[in-house]
Amino acid sequence: MANLNCIKAVLAEKGIMSKWLAKTLQKDPATVSKWCNNHAQPDLYTLARIAEVLDVDIHRLICHTKEE
Repeated sequence: MANLNCIKAVLAEKGIMSKWLAKTLQKDPATVSKWCNNHAQPDLYTLARIAEVLDVDIHRLICHTKEE
C-alpha cells in the first residue's frame, strides 16, 4: 500500500511518540500504529484532530506524490 499519510514523519520531527498520540486522541495504540505504518488510515475528522494536537496544518499529514 502506498504511503497516504505522513503521521509517522511528523511525529518524528516533533519528537513525539505514537503512544502519546494514542492517549491524547483516546485511541488504541495499535490503531495509531496502523496509521503510522500506513496499514490503515484515520477518517477525515480524526486526521483534523491529529493536526490540531500536533499543531500542524492538516496538509502536512498527507503525503503528496505525483507520478510523472
